[in-house]
Amino acid sequence: MKTQHIFSFLAVSVIQSFAQKPNIVFILADDQRAHGTIHALGGNEVITPNIDELVKNGTSFTNSYIMGGSQPAVSAPSRNMLMTGRNLFSIGTQNGINIADNQTTMGECLGKAGYETYGIGKWHNNPSAFNRTFQGGNDIFFGGMGDQFKVPLNYYDPTGRYNNSMPIPGDNSKKAKADHFFVGKHSSEIFKDAALKFIKEYTEKKPFFLYVAFTSPHDPRKMPPKYLAMYDTANISTPKNFLSVHPFDNGELTIRDEKLAAFPRNPKEIKCHIRDYYAMITHLDDQVGEIIQSLKDKGLYENTIIIYTGDNGLALGQHGLMGKQNVYEHSVKVPLVIAGKNIEKGKINSNFVYLFDIFPTLCNLTGTPIPATVQGRPFMGRNVKPRTTMFYAYRNFQRAVRKGDWKLIEYFVNGVQTEQLFNLKSDPFEIQNLLNETGAKQTLEIMRAELKKQRVLNNDNVDLVKAGIKDTEAFKDGHE
Repeated sequence: MKTQHIFSFLAVSVIQSFAQKPNIVFILADDQRAHGTIHALGGNEVITPNIDELVKNGTSFTNSYIMGGSQPAVSAPSRNMLMTGRNLFSIGTQNGINIADNQTTMGECLGKAGYETYGIGKWHNNPSAFNRTFQGGNDIFFGGMGDQFKVPLNYYDPTGRYNNSMPIPGDNSKKAKADHFFVGKHSSEIFKDAALKFIKEYTEKKPFFLYVAFTSPHDPRKMPPKYLAMYDTANISTPKNFLSVHPFDNGELTIRDEKLAAFPRNPKEIKCHIRDYYAMITHLDDQVGEIIQSLKDKGLYENTIIIYTGDNGLALGQHGLMGKQNVYEHSVKVPLVIAGKNIEKGKINSNFVYLFDIFPTLCNLTGTPIPATVQGRPFMGRNVKPRTTMFYAYRNFQRAVRKGDWKLIEYFVNGVQTEQLFNLKSDPFEIQNLLNETGAKQTLEIMRAELKKQRVLNNDNVDLVKAGIKDTEAFKDGHE
């Protein structure tokens, strides 16, 4: 009898410990930059009532960044860093797609700590890592981009092989890694519905980690017509840092993303792109609202942490660029809002954070030990040490460092080195290059030294002078 009582006590203790841990709903947008894309955070032209509620009920981080990208499809290394908590030069592969087997993932860590882990939507990394990360899932998209109304999807395969291949509807000459399609239904609604189903049917006693990765507002920018009708280009501003052409060769001026608008850039065309971008974000916002409401309907909202962020930014006319293949603020800065259990409400936090810092932060917030493979720093909870410097990189020809309000960017392209020095406090849109200003000489030398230091600290061992005579590694134009 005593043994039975001990086992009963232990079982109750385990259930109680699970009950004390918060559920986690992680919502990841695709290509959503920080500036101007959330109404409550200064995006006066965009409509986002549900994300605004998250801002009201949580903490918003206004200096949240990715470290950059090792290939044009920036979201692949970005999501790799997010899931492993490691920096760009330590994620295991040159192109950043495959998550290495010896690197513990966020879901894997939480699963070992007693969480039910479930993945939905875009997974731009290797399928085997998906199954190591999640114990279950649905409507999984193994790819970078595609028609929003014709997304190739996969049911969860317990074997982790995901060997299915299907013709793309309407084009039998091409096949996709899929076992089903929902032709005519928007990707954001597909992923939202899968999340609602999971929440509605969840009956386990232990907490869950629900990861919902959207493909919006990534192009092709298609959405239900009513959302497009909510915007008029007459009410959309031309970006303050709009340029018809980029002032010099940054090494990536003719990539697929840059061909989405005519050269030179035309303000009217750029406004149309921004309108479509905002319309997709508003459509996505509605899906976010439904997910939040489902948590409330199930009585789970009060014991859930909700994270909303993006995998990288986007230029859309800024600096004469369209894509994310650069290290300007519009491309490396992402939204980050955390709301829910034990999270301070209505707070704006301006500390520097990387997207890959979310992993150890979630460990802190859930009482989970941080794996030894994680390099990120927690920015909430215990042992928080705010970052004072940020380092960015794009392929083998762009590097940047931010220290305080100052930012230095260096380019190495076809044997030509170019520098830009910005004061982000007075010039947040990176318009005025202070490189040759007399009063900035000392700052320039400090920033150059800091960039060298950060390259060493982050294991960036590339010979930029040699590699910058055009990085010759080939990438397919359509690989996004």
